[in-house]
Parts: sequence; structure tokens; C-alpha cells
Amino acid sequence: MTADSETLEVPPRRRVRGRRAAAVIALVLGLAGFGASMTAVAIQLMPRHFTAGQQQQIENWEISSRWQTMTAGQIFPATVSYQLSAPLLEDTSPLNLNATRVGVAKQSGCGTGAITAAAAAVLRREGCEAVLRATYVDATRSYVLTVGVAVLPTGAAAAAANAGLSPARLATAHDANAASQLAAGVQVVRLGGMYNYNRQISVSFADGPYLIMYAAGYADSRPRVQVSQDAYSYGAMNSLAQGVAQSVAARLAAPPAPPHCPGSPGC
Repeated sequence: MTADSETLEVPPRRRVRGRRAAAVIALVLGLAGFGASMTAVAIQLMPRHFTAGQQQQIENWEISSRWQTMTAGQIFPATVSYQLSAPLLEDTSPLNLNATRVGVAKQSGCGTGAITAAAAAVLRREGCEAVLRATYVDATRSYVLTVGVAVLPTGAAAAAANAGLSPARLATAHDANAASQLAAGVQVVRLGGMYNYNRQISVSFADGPYLIMYAAGYADSRPRVQVSQDAYSYGAMNSLAQGVAQSVAARLAAPPAPPHCPGSPGC
């Protein structure tokens, strides 16, 4: 007898097992793919780690752009707290006072309209971009101060510019050359006849890419006089000036928060 071709049939139980195995394999592969995808997404969303050099560049950029991103009121606040020391007052405790802003000048270039000729020469050599100025009076309106900010391209340029200005000096009484005895620096802001004072002291210091300059004097427009013999006036004038100048510097050159990046496109 001749045998016909036979078709082998898989038992039903074996077919079910095969389908289950295939489903398990597919599920495992799917989970593996999903896990890989989620890992890639997580890596993309994790903060990017900048090198120390990159972080410093970002921080420098943020500080150097503040003079453009901050408002005049943020740079030069309406009031600034300062303190007269206990020794100056010949007392046992210091006195806390507030300086009041009485005017903000328009932004200017680095010419003699805002700074002295000697300062202009130094600042231009170091790449000065702009000068910002504001005027304050002390709590008793006995002293008046102009604080100026010269914007330099780098901290090194600001430090070099500061080194190029002469050390702080006091005005000399009855000296026709009294102006030359003062350090080169910011010119006082004229406020329509108010506080057209004469510089009695002139000081500058660098903080980041900013050169902070201030000039202080008596609010009654008296000519340059010898203030070194008047310890109280000199101390009160300096306390006012330093308090305001340091406040302005702190706002512009304060270290920013460490930069971070989510890693998204365009970050």
C-alpha cells in the first residue's frame, strides 16, 4: 500500500505554550526598548555639567551685562543705609543713617563731561564703554556725593584703569591747584542749581568689570577746603560715600548663581 503525504499537527497545548513564549519575548523586548528610550530622555533632561572655564565665562557674561539689564533704580537705589562709627561720634555705639538719592544723570560716554580729563584718558585706553552717575545726600543734607560707574570690558581692564588713577587725596586749602591735588575720577552731577558742590574727596576702586568712582563734598557749595583737620566732617563724608559706593558695587558685581542647563536643544 502506497502512503500519502501526511501533515503533522501540533497538539493544542503545545501551540498555546508557543504563543505565550512569543508574547513574553515581545514584552521583554518592548520593555527593554522603552527603558532605553527613557534612559535617553533622562540623559537629555539631566542638568548639563559645564567645565570650570565655561561656568566662569557664563558668570562673567552675566555680571558684565548687568549695567544694561538692570534699571537705574536697581543700580542706584532711592535710599542706601550707611553707618557712622562709634569712634567718629566719640560714643559707645555707631549711628545708622540713610543716604537719599536726589538725581540720576543720563548715561554718557567716557568723556570729560562725566569724568575728569585724566580719568577719561585712562579709561579710554582700557576700553571704557559707558559711564553711569547718580547723586546722593546724607541724612542731614550737609554732604553730597556723586557716585559713578565706568563700564570696562573685563575685570582686568577695570583693575588696570583703577591703577592708572592717582591715589585718593584731600583738597588743600587756599591752593590754586587744588583740583590737581584730587584723584582723577567722576565729575559731580549738576542738578539745576541744586548741590553744585565742589569735590573735597575723590576715590575709585574696581569690582569686576566696573570701576566705581565717587566724589563727595559739602552741600553748601563752599570752595575746596582743608578737611583733614576736621575729623568729623572727613569721617562723615567718607562714611556716606563709601556706603553708597559699596552698595552700588555689590548690586553690579555680586557673584551670580552657578549656571545650569537642562540640555534641551538650543540650550
